[in-house]
Amino acid sequence: MGNAGDDDTKRRRAIAPVAAKQDLTGIGAALAPPMFAVLVSRIFNWSRSGVGPRLLAAVLLFSSVVTLTLTALQLYLDYNREVGLIETRLDEIGRSTTGSLGESLWNLDQNQLKLQLDGILRLPDIRAAEVREIVDRPNPIRVEVGERNTRSIMTREFPLSTMVQGTSRAIGTLRVEATLTDVYQQLLNRALVILASQAAKTFLVSLFIIYMFHLLVTRHLVAIAEYVGKYSLGRPPPPLRLERRSPYEADELDKVVVAFNAMCANLEHAYGELREANGNLERDLKIRQRAEENARASEQRFRDYAETASDWFWETGPDHVFTYISDRADAFGMDHKALIGRRRSDAAFDRDAEPQKWRAHLATLDRHEPFRKFEYRGRDAAGRARHFSVNGRPVFSADGRFMGYRGSATDLTEQHETEERLRQSQKMDAIGQLTGGVAHDFNNVLTVITGTIEIIREGLADKPDLAAIAQLIDDAAARGAEITSQLLTFARRQPLEPREIDVNGLVLETAKLLKPILGGNVEIVTRLADDAWAAMADPSQLSSAIINLAVNARDAMAGGGTLTLETANRELDGAGDGEATCGAFVMVAVADTGHGIPADLRDRVFEPFFTTKGVGRGTGLGLSMVYGFAKQSGGSVAIESEEGRGTVIRLFLPRSAGGAQTRTGPLQAPAAARGHETILVVEDDPLVQGYVIAQLGSLGYRTLAAGDGATALALVQQGAQFDLLFTDIIMPGGMNGQELAEAVRRLRPGMRVLYTSGYTDNALDHEGHLGSGVALLRKPYRKADLSLRVREVLAGEPPAGAAGA
Repeated sequence: MGNAGDDDTKRRRAIAPVAAKQDLTGIGAALAPPMFAVLVSRIFNWSRSGVGPRLLAAVLLFSSVVTLTLTALQLYLDYNREVGLIETRLDEIGRSTTGSLGESLWNLDQNQLKLQLDGILRLPDIRAAEVREIVDRPNPIRVEVGERNTRSIMTREFPLSTMVQGTSRAIGTLRVEATLTDVYQQLLNRALVILASQAAKTFLVSLFIIYMFHLLVTRHLVAIAEYVGKYSLGRPPPPLRLERRSPYEADELDKVVVAFNAMCANLEHAYGELREANGNLERDLKIRQRAEENARASEQRFRDYAETASDWFWETGPDHVFTYISDRADAFGMDHKALIGRRRSDAAFDRDAEPQKWRAHLATLDRHEPFRKFEYRGRDAAGRARHFSVNGRPVFSADGRFMGYRGSATDLTEQHETEERLRQSQKMDAIGQLTGGVAHDFNNVLTVITGTIEIIREGLADKPDLAAIAQLIDDAAARGAEITSQLLTFARRQPLEPREIDVNGLVLETAKLLKPILGGNVEIVTRLADDAWAAMADPSQLSSAIINLAVNARDAMAGGGTLTLETANRELDGAGDGEATCGAFVMVAVADTGHGIPADLRDRVFEPFFTTKGVGRGTGLGLSMVYGFAKQSGGSVAIESEEGRGTVIRLFLPRSAGGAQTRTGPLQAPAAARGHETILVVEDDPLVQGYVIAQLGSLGYRTLAAGDGATALALVQQGAQFDLLFTDIIMPGGMNGQELAEAVRRLRPGMRVLYTSGYTDNALDHEGHLGSGVALLRKPYRKADLSLRVREVLAGEPPAGAAGA
């Protein structure tokens, strides 16, 4: 209810002035004579706008400041006087009462002490008094009257003494408290009276001043303003006259009216002459306007033609220094103002790289000949390299003097960058095809080497010296297999097993593996996005890629440094980092604080066998493998590096669409790795075929052999019986392993198939990714790998009827 009352009060306060404005005239007419009502109405209407309110505000503000200052000074003086009276009273109490109080205290007369203190308490402004005995005995005398306070008080303490054997001895103290509350209340009442009276006086005086100012000045200024606003030279009104009593002598307003009427007469006279001149000028303006419109149209037509053929214009003086560059150059990263006063050669950075081209261009300029499509490289305002093409024609004065050049420029940076990306992509694809073919043949050789070396090692178990040599051969073959795997990854011929993975979790697990690899002088920092998407990629290949990048970063930080692993979500539009296409990607970045990569080597770091390390310190396949893995996974890779400031390599992996099933591990093979089933071996390499047949035979399997797909399919059509088709993927004769498997399953639904290959060349579809239910044994493989994989496939569930691999 209290709030409602407050709201009603506020509402009444808000409405009251409006009502007063509407009914002021009526109220005045009812309560005062008609003349007073008219006067009040005029004052009110006049005060709503114009100089009056400002004058009133100024008078009120100045009067208020003066009043407050004088009031504050008066209160200060009154306060000092009142406080002085209280201090005098306290001093008087000390002089007049300490003797008698000391005598009463010496006599231990507490009643007398209380009577004397009550007498002190009855004095004005005294609120409390206390006598305290100073003695070294229990329960000293203490008499107190009045109510003590802690605010707005003045306190005095007086020593009480007595004469003992002619010597003054202190026996106690008198404490007196005086209050200032009454002083403050009196000052407050006095301030309110002064302010109220001064405010009323100031308001009345201000109203009188503004009324007189309106009566003598502002109403006549309004009349002058209305006359000026309605004045027309075409139909001039009568001279201006003010409605007022004529003063004894002409005042300022009369002088203004006389001067204004004289000015109007002069204007009317000049208007006739101006009207005649305007007629002549109007005819001239029409002729000039048509000429300017034609000139503007011609100039705009020229600019439209020129800007369609180029990006911006330029002009130079006879010394070939730029004197003008159109502001459209700023749209291409240039600062056209900064280029004024410089030569073209000053802004170029390819003069030393192509001196012959620049000598020929400068010779053309010296001969004052036109030139077209002169291309050079420069830098924009941000320091980025750009490619320009310029055309120019010499300019000569009427007397044949050479004035400089005038021409246009075109920014070819985007075109050059596109061409360079295309050349780089074509080069990487060509290298990939070459390395993939080499790796395929090399894997066949390694398959035989790694398999036969096992047999040799078993036969040399009792000859340690020869067994050690065999182990060296085995280690070399394993190293060759690792290099071949990296080549296949770069060439995008390595079969991948992509799945939906938690990138943050994989990065954290890989970081744990990196600590012993990188050493104690490299600090590993992770910056993982809390909302990182799941990615679709092969987790083992991604982990290997991160390790490769981390090892390269360690080698770039010889004295130690910081390795940063970062993840983030990115929406790419095809024009950003690397060669990424449009779509949603998960970014995995590996950054170091090493020495960085020179600009002339940055575009070659992903080429196989290219390395800046010393001989024997690297194969140059680490970054190639990362590049191939990213491209084969449907993503991209980008590098950012600057000498002395480290390197950042970013992998962009496609975001998982969700719903992908996690691939389960292989079925457990029976305890015995041997078997008795029949296996059809299809292998075009005789060495590999002989090795496989020998190894399967040693494991107890019966084998059938074919050198190509057509021969194998003929055996099936002739009724040959077998339990497993073990086929190479890449074979001559027009039929690869996948096509053979599909043909066999059409004849014998449910046939189990085990593929083998040194590389896929996308023969298994899915862009090199293994599909569901596809079993693959990668070359090179050992006897144990062959035994385990064969048992897994034979022991597993048979595939659906005629389903393709």
